[in-house]
Amino acid sequence: MKYKIYNYITISLLLSVVMTSCVNDEDLVQADPNVETAASYWKNDEDALKGVNAAYGSLLTDGTYMRSTPLLLDLKGDDTRSNSPWGAMANVGRFNSNVTDAAIYGWAYETYYQGIYRSNQVLTNVPNINFTDAALKNRILGQAYFLRGLYLFHAVNMFKKVPVPTTLATFYPQKSEAEGWAQVIADFKSASELLPITYQGINGIDTKDSNGDAIKGRATKGAALGYLGKAYLFTKDFPNARTTFKQVIDLGVYSLVANYRDNFTDTNENNSESLFEVQFSREAAGVALGWGGIPASEWGKTSARAITYGPRGFGFTDVQPTFALFNEFQLEKTVSNQVDPRLDATMFYNKPGGMQLYGKDFATQYAANPGDLNDLFCRKYQNSDGNFADEFDWRSGINERLLRYADILLMYAECLNETGDTPGAYTYIQMVRDRVNLPNLATAKPNMSQIQMREQIGHERFLEFALEGHRFDDIRRWGWLQDEAKLAWLKSRDVEFNSYVPGREFFPIPQLEKDNNPGTEQNDSY
Repeated sequence: MKYKIYNYITISLLLSVVMTSCVNDEDLVQADPNVETAASYWKNDEDALKGVNAAYGSLLTDGTYMRSTPLLLDLKGDDTRSNSPWGAMANVGRFNSNVTDAAIYGWAYETYYQGIYRSNQVLTNVPNINFTDAALKNRILGQAYFLRGLYLFHAVNMFKKVPVPTTLATFYPQKSEAEGWAQVIADFKSASELLPITYQGINGIDTKDSNGDAIKGRATKGAALGYLGKAYLFTKDFPNARTTFKQVIDLGVYSLVANYRDNFTDTNENNSESLFEVQFSREAAGVALGWGGIPASEWGKTSARAITYGPRGFGFTDVQPTFALFNEFQLEKTVSNQVDPRLDATMFYNKPGGMQLYGKDFATQYAANPGDLNDLFCRKYQNSDGNFADEFDWRSGINERLLRYADILLMYAECLNETGDTPGAYTYIQMVRDRVNLPNLATAKPNMSQIQMREQIGHERFLEFALEGHRFDDIRRWGWLQDEAKLAWLKSRDVEFNSYVPGREFFPIPQLEKDNNPGTEQNDSY
C-alpha cells in the first residue's frame, strides 16, 4: 500500500513539472463560476442592496435584538431585577459578569463586530460600483454608515475601549473610549447627510418587495440625527446634542402616538413615534431561531425577548420589574386622579379590579401561589392580549423599538436644561406627560432650578422608558455611580447595586478578543 502511494506521488510530481513548463502562473488562477467571491460579487445595484441587507441581518440574531442586547441594556438598571437560574444572565444585573464565561455579553460583542464587518464591506465596495440609480447608491451608503455607527455605538457604550474598524483588515487595534465615540459621531453624521427623511414616494429596488409592498425598517435621516444627538449627549456635548435634536423635531415627520402601549406590541408598528425599530415577524422566512453565525434558509425573523421576559407560567421570567419602579408610578396621579396609565402598559400586577394576561385574570391565575400573586411581571413586548396562550413557542413577532420620538423630546429637554434654558425644558417634558394625562408640570413644579430639573428629568425618563434599555445608560452618564449619595439611593431601591464596584459599569472585554487581538487590555476591575 505504501509503495502504491509513493508511486502516485512521484507521477503527480512529474506531471506538475511538465505542466508548469507549458502554462503561465496566471492561467492556473481561475474563478469557480459556482462560487461567488468579493471580486465577482460587487458589480451592480442589486449586489449593493443585498450587501446592506446583510448588515441589517445582524440586528436579528441572538447577540443583538433577538435576545442578548435587550438583556444587557436592561438588567443593570434599577427598573429591573433578575432571579434567572442561568448565572450568566442573573450576574449581568449584579455587575458580576464572568471573564471566563462570555455567554450573552460575548455573543453581543461578536455580533456587533459581525455587523460592523458587513457594513464595512458595503462602504468599501459600493463606491466602486456604477449604479443605474445614483440616488440609490447614496441611500445604501447612508444605511451602511448608520448601521456601522449603531453597532459601534453599542460596542463603545457597553465595552468602553474597543477596536474601531473602518476598513477591511485582519487585525484592528483597541482604541480609546474617546476615539470610539468620535467614530460613532462621524458615522452618524455621514449617514444623516445621505439618507432620506422618508422612503415614501421614492421608487427604487430598496423601497418595494417582490409583491410591490412598501419595505419598512430602513434607516432614515431622522434615525441618523437621533442617534447622532444621543452620541453627543452621551459624551456631554450638550450644545451639539441640543442642535441635533432640534433638527429631528424640525423635520416635522414625527409625533407621539395616542396609545402609549402601541409602542410595545405588534399593533401599529413603524408608527409616527418610531425613528428606528428592528423588524421581527412571525410570518417571514422559516421557523428556526437565528442564534448566530451565517443565516440559514430555515431561520425565521422572530424574537426570543418575549419568552425571556415573560410572566411566570407564560415565559421564563428571567427579567422582572422592581418594586421601586412600581412605587414611583404611584407618586403622581393624572388630572382625573387615576394612576399613571403607563404602569399597566409596563407591568402585570395584582391590580384592584382585575388585570388580564394571555386571556386569564391575574388574581385567578396566581391565586394558589402568594409569591406570584404579590409579584410583578413584565408586560412591555409581551404577546399577552389574548391572541396567544403563552410565549413558549419562542417566536415573538413584536418589533423592537430602538429609538422613539418621546426619547428625542426628553433628551432635547435635558439639553435645554444643561445649556441654561431650564424654562424651555418644561414645554418638551409636558408633551410626553400630556399623552398620559399628567398635570401641567409648570403649574405643579414651577420655577425649578437646573439641579431640580435634572432630578425631574430622571423621574420622567424612568417612567417613560422602563424596560426599554435606557435606564442604566442614564445612570452611568449622569455619574450616579460615582456619587455616594446617589449610589446609596440606588442600593436602597435595587439590592443588585450592592455588588457594584467601580469599573463594572462596563462589561469585560471577551477573552476570545484578548486572545485573538494582541495588545488588548481588559477593562478595570475584571
